[in-house]
Amino acid sequence: MSFDGIFTHLMVNELSNTLTNGRLSKVHQPYDNELMLVFRNNSKNHTLLLSANPNYARIQLTNIKYKNPATPPNFCMTLRKYLEGSILQDIKQTNNDRIISFSFESRNDLGDLESIVLIVELMGRHSNIILLNKDTQKIIDTIKHVGMSQNSYRLLLPGADYVTPPLKNTQNPWTVNKEELFKELNSMAEITPQAIQQQFEGFSKDTANELVYRLINSDTDKVTTWTEFFNEMTNRLNPTIGLMNQKERFAPIPYQTYDDVLSSFDTLSDMLDAFYEGKAEKDRVKQQAGELIKKVTNDINKLKKKTTILEKQLVDADNAEIYRIKGELLTTFLHEVKRGATSVDLPNYYDNDNPITISLNEALTPNQNAQKYFQRYQKLKNGVAVVKEQLTITKYELLYLESVLAQLDIASPSDVQLIRDELIAEKYIKNKTKDKKKQKNKPSKPLQFISSDGDTIFVGKNNIQNDQLTLKTANKNDIWLHTKDIPGSHVIIKNSEPSEQTLLEAALLAAYYSKYRLSASVPVDYVAVKHVKKPNGAKPGFVIYENQKTLFVTPEINEIKKIKES
Repeated sequence: MSFDGIFTHLMVNELSNTLTNGRLSKVHQPYDNELMLVFRNNSKNHTLLLSANPNYARIQLTNIKYKNPATPPNFCMTLRKYLEGSILQDIKQTNNDRIISFSFESRNDLGDLESIVLIVELMGRHSNIILLNKDTQKIIDTIKHVGMSQNSYRLLLPGADYVTPPLKNTQNPWTVNKEELFKELNSMAEITPQAIQQQFEGFSKDTANELVYRLINSDTDKVTTWTEFFNEMTNRLNPTIGLMNQKERFAPIPYQTYDDVLSSFDTLSDMLDAFYEGKAEKDRVKQQAGELIKKVTNDINKLKKKTTILEKQLVDADNAEIYRIKGELLTTFLHEVKRGATSVDLPNYYDNDNPITISLNEALTPNQNAQKYFQRYQKLKNGVAVVKEQLTITKYELLYLESVLAQLDIASPSDVQLIRDELIAEKYIKNKTKDKKKQKNKPSKPLQFISSDGDTIFVGKNNIQNDQLTLKTANKNDIWLHTKDIPGSHVIIKNSEPSEQTLLEAALLAAYYSKYRLSASVPVDYVAVKHVKKPNGAKPGFVIYENQKTLFVTPEINEIKKIKES
């Protein structure tokens, strides 16, 4: 299901039980559309995530740590001013919609009690977080400012009156009484997911499908089935991630319409941490690295075009011999070539005197035409060495940028700046910061896994890490792995004689953290680190190696999850 009104109702219950009467101690805004609020309640700290991300809007408790910017955004500073130290009075949902109000009580600068409300609207790309004065209903600030040109119905700007989004004239499925429910269900010509969504508020497609499936297939009457469905969600909550049509879905209880159940959790928030962590992180990387990805992709396309041109020049150079032959034939048979002719047929003594047609420039003498052919021959032959050198450099540069693009695909938000720094150092992009003195970013650590046989496996996430891992961290007898002729991560097994199972798991990781992570039968080379060398002047992450062996593996998400969890 998506984060619909039904799920919002259940999440509000979960948050209320944990956070109500807690003190808000810290406010952070790690990303443009996301807030982290730390509450102290019942002698414990609880971190609340409020996300207005257009693709992953949600509210939940989280155990995931986020890196905060050095300078907090303005909205974060406003929240700190009004909310830090305040007490959370209650959490309420508007009807069964995805609008949640967090009511706080705090003291203003004069020491007077003040009621402040933080409203979260989970509306896809229109999602927003709004801070307002409860008594005046005036907006103090919003995480996204929305003017009249963007929304003629309401302003979401500091100082404007808060107006709720338009509400639908539908029934609340949690509060509808049995008589009304019986009437609504019997008024439907056919009970379909669409009919449920039209008559009742807060149903996503998945939840409507599930309810209709149960209504149609139940042995009991429809009102009883409906009541049991909502009772199960309220009293026998069992947060579940399942599969439907090969896609992961989440639900507050195991849905009978799911093809398979992958995992169950103690709380809705734990489930969302597991479900969204990779997806939301990838989306954040796209937001942060969008410009980088665009620049690197453009450079790759330019290099591919350049490669095509250079390869054509080499083919032309291979054909240069024909120009020498034509020049020689013209010189040998000058007396047979008429001035002003556009072509001439001459016997080719390099080909059993078979006739060859030679094109001529009618404005030149026969001898000048011969010299033109010799000049063209010399130009092509002299350029071969240069073209070959340029082609080698271009292919090498292309391989490097493809490795950067592959790394951006697996990067965490904290890795993006390191990749940006690398591209600045390699002069692919300019440093746009005002202070162009080299800022030392903390080197991030490579990914670390433990194989099923207990060996440590390291995976580099960027070229700087790859160099550090292979050339400095690894021992000479450790095993090094990398996808064969494919951009990807350096992988190190901290064992000179790993088992076949460990080798297979490391190869799966090498394939997964590469450009071909979604492909089958990915070739992965492996060899002792002592056989891996970095050429002088080579770009970050580039190495050469010998004496390798090759494994073919197919990285599957379930196998990767097992390795990650071991």
